[in-house]
Amino acid sequence: MRAIGLAALFLALASPLAAQDGPSRTFTGQDLFGISVAGDPQISPDGRRIAYVRRSADVMTDRMRPTIWLVDVGTGAEEPLVAGPGSHMSPRWSPDGKRLAYVSTAEGGAPQLYVRWMDSGEAARLTGLPNSPTGLTWSPDGRTIAYAMIVPDEGPKLGAAPANKPEGAQWAPPLEIIDRVTFRADGAGDLKPGFSHVFTIPATGGAPRQLTFGTFNHDGGLDFTPDSRALIVGGNRNEGWQREARESELFRIDLSSGTLRAITSRKGPDFRPVVSPDGRMIAWLGNDDIGKAFASTLLYVGNADGTGARLLAPGLDRGIDALEWSADSRSLLIKYDDDGKGRLARIGLDGSVRPITDALAGGSLDRPYTGGEFSAADNGSIAFTTGDVDTPGDVAVIAGGRTRVLTDLNAQLRAKDLGQVREIAVTAPDGLRVPAWLLTPPGYVEGTKVPTILEIHGGPATAYGPYFATDYQLYAAAGYAVLYTNPRGSTSYGQAFTDHIERAYPGKDHDDLMAAVDAAVAAGIADPDNLFITGGSGGGVLTAWAIGKTDRFKAAAVQKPVINMVSQVLVADNPAYFGPYWFGQMPWEAPEAYWARSPLSLVGNVKTPTIVVVGTEDRRTPPVEAEQYYAALQAREVPTALVRVPGASHSITARPSQSAARASAIIAWFDKYRTK
Repeated sequence: MRAIGLAALFLALASPLAAQDGPSRTFTGQDLFGISVAGDPQISPDGRRIAYVRRSADVMTDRMRPTIWLVDVGTGAEEPLVAGPGSHMSPRWSPDGKRLAYVSTAEGGAPQLYVRWMDSGEAARLTGLPNSPTGLTWSPDGRTIAYAMIVPDEGPKLGAAPANKPEGAQWAPPLEIIDRVTFRADGAGDLKPGFSHVFTIPATGGAPRQLTFGTFNHDGGLDFTPDSRALIVGGNRNEGWQREARESELFRIDLSSGTLRAITSRKGPDFRPVVSPDGRMIAWLGNDDIGKAFASTLLYVGNADGTGARLLAPGLDRGIDALEWSADSRSLLIKYDDDGKGRLARIGLDGSVRPITDALAGGSLDRPYTGGEFSAADNGSIAFTTGDVDTPGDVAVIAGGRTRVLTDLNAQLRAKDLGQVREIAVTAPDGLRVPAWLLTPPGYVEGTKVPTILEIHGGPATAYGPYFATDYQLYAAAGYAVLYTNPRGSTSYGQAFTDHIERAYPGKDHDDLMAAVDAAVAAGIADPDNLFITGGSGGGVLTAWAIGKTDRFKAAAVQKPVINMVSQVLVADNPAYFGPYWFGQMPWEAPEAYWARSPLSLVGNVKTPTIVVVGTEDRRTPPVEAEQYYAALQAREVPTALVRVPGASHSITARPSQSAARASAIIAWFDKYRTK
């Protein structure tokens, strides 16, 4: 088969987006345009209101557009706060709760910083910036807002074109001179010269003041001290920063003098500082860099000057994603993933851990990744994002000792016949427990065997959980069960579970996946004669690896994969990380090790009909990886097709129509080889 565009394949094959007469109880691709997801819930200091970002699909632009909404905690009443033309995000309350800062493209061009006075409803644009401000943070006295922003740089110069260009002549663009180690980023493409610096601006408007300078990036978070006289920021100011993929320190900037000094100094990342309300301590995230491909992010506390730093709750053994101090400075709220679920807990300064809830859910739509966000009010109330297997993210609150879900953004899904999720017990050949779930098609009758898709998560250091996933519901609506797992190497089960694939990936994680398939067959649900396999990114790696090891699958869809480890570490968007941390050596130092872990090394065994899917603008697993595999399959005359998603980065499902069409193409490919 020849390489074809996604739209062409979508039109040529059977599609869940086909027009229907009247409402359908079947979940279809068209339903992706009706889904909304809540994120970034920010509760007001008095705990009475929550501002959050609602991402909703715009059928006319085929994009998820963010707007800001306001929820009354007492009544649950909602109203749009900033929802006009443009994208609106990052709401942040002033310390007195009377104003709300946010970032918006309401006036076109680059995103700008706005402040809204909540009593009058009037909003003012404070900035006219060349790039988006990030990390908005109010000073405790409410007079200043700090943010970080990429400051453009001229970049290197080498020679010049002839000077005498005739008026009106159409000459070629100037040469692009690149001298950085990392010069591209997924989702951003080729990076323009510039560095991330920290600024402050008066909260009532005025000229921004730049606080950091030099050819360094200061993108590790920021927070004010309680007296509003200093900022704590994260960044890497080492001369060799370009080759230090996991290095950053915390710095204290005195706002009166502008002086900057480091307050941490260990080898490894120190970032996301949060100063205690009483000003005596700082908490932050980080870990010791010992060269592992993945290391859990841990919680540290120290004195305000950086002395006395210590690891808090070393026995927790879970990666920390976010933190906030309690109003009395005696404990911290943290968000982490545990056993495939997003959780909140309170950690005392003595290291004690008190769980609060395991109901957090993130904003992933296509697949059931863990996640979730939260914020806390001065009175102890907590706002967070929540969801389950039937419903994407809503806003919930913990107040007065009880938990309530305040929004119902996707009530229409209750009118749909959805697949149902059950947990299944899986044990790997070496005895390791492998967490796994099985989603059965709508109307599934117990005791019947159905075609089953093994869907593998990316990362590999990430995790799935019992959450809603549009891909899975589309597969289920087409009559397939979906098996998904957290094989060894996944997060949320402790560092040792992740370390099973340290310098050994792919490896025994493949055995975990096959054990899960065996368990689904043994349960009498998965039809052993109708097994299929797919996955994206790290899941694409394992899909290609699996079909090089076994012929048990009728068809495969290898999505945004790494196929050749040698090319991957040199063409992906973070060359300072992939070689040094995945292998500990570069390709010319250990060519045999690189080849042994490349799915391309197994392509001579592949007989499974396979489509290869990739975004044309993917910089994390660039199209050259997918194209190598497609060319190899063609050379071996294995039935194949190359499916390109135009304009898509590694987040291949960012646009609803493409997400639906990609799932449709995979279903059509599997249907072609499915035994009826």
